[in-house]
Amino acid sequence: MTISNLGLFGPESVTWRLHADPLLTVGSLRALLLQSLHPVAAAAIAEHSGLHADPWGRLRRTAEYVGVTTYGTAEEAGRVAARVRGVHRRYVTRDPETGTERPVDDPELLLWVHCCEVDSYLTTLRRGGVRISTRDADRYVAEQVRAARLIGVDPGQLDVPSSTAALATYFDRVRPELHATATAYQAARFILTPPMPWWVRLATPAMPSWAGVASLAFCLLPPWARTMYSRLPAIPTTDLGATLSLRALRMTLLTVPPSLREGPHYKAGKARVARIPIRRLDAFGVADYEGYRGSPLPLPPPVEVQRVSGE
Repeated sequence: MTISNLGLFGPESVTWRLHADPLLTVGSLRALLLQSLHPVAAAAIAEHSGLHADPWGRLRRTAEYVGVTTYGTAEEAGRVAARVRGVHRRYVTRDPETGTERPVDDPELLLWVHCCEVDSYLTTLRRGGVRISTRDADRYVAEQVRAARLIGVDPGQLDVPSSTAALATYFDRVRPELHATATAYQAARFILTPPMPWWVRLATPAMPSWAGVASLAFCLLPPWARTMYSRLPAIPTTDLGATLSLRALRMTLLTVPPSLREGPHYKAGKARVARIPIRRLDAFGVADYEGYRGSPLPLPPPVEVQRVSGE
């Protein structure tokens, strides 16, 4: 067994710990709302992501991708990323303001999506009450550089943020390019009030429950991003109120037994690590493989993935 069997990050990484938290879905919704403020990214999401045609499938595919790339082996992560890159390579989108066509796999667009996800996951979990030290927050952003490389962003050509300070600097730099287009408003309304069968709306609490979670994700956006969505109805809350609501939601979710709360990829990753002899884990630098709180595991070398059909 090689170090790649422990995955792109390894069980001692901050990524393994954070991505197992039940608030990650809220972070995903925040990321979509933030991503849509980039006019070209919003157009690409509307045209090619499947969000409007199959919103639940879109969220499920995102969760599947994050699960495999976080907890799968390095080879499994490489394969799923290769499929996504192959899909991206087939499409172009049009800048709604200049009319210029841009490939969906434009590294600058991919970097924007990447940074929105990293910032959204980290912000949501920290505000939700997850104890993340400044050092671990920086480690998480640095670990995610590997995820950016996997999806097609070359850190040697683009300055991929590797710390929380660098991530904040990135958003400061790109903010002048951002605003809410008609497509962004369409995506935001779709996220806040997605289509549901009439019987689900009337006979279950699904719609008000979803509206509450999606509204909470919106309230977690930075103030400058919320201001850009000026034509959306105001949500009566404050930053403090959103934080307290998020913490209450997390406490509720944590009452669900781990056997039901933990995702299949996390369970599979833990089971795979548990089968590795202790002496092998020691050799990999894993000090506490069962609790995932020991010495940091060095990131494995870059994964070479073979091209797959569609690339």
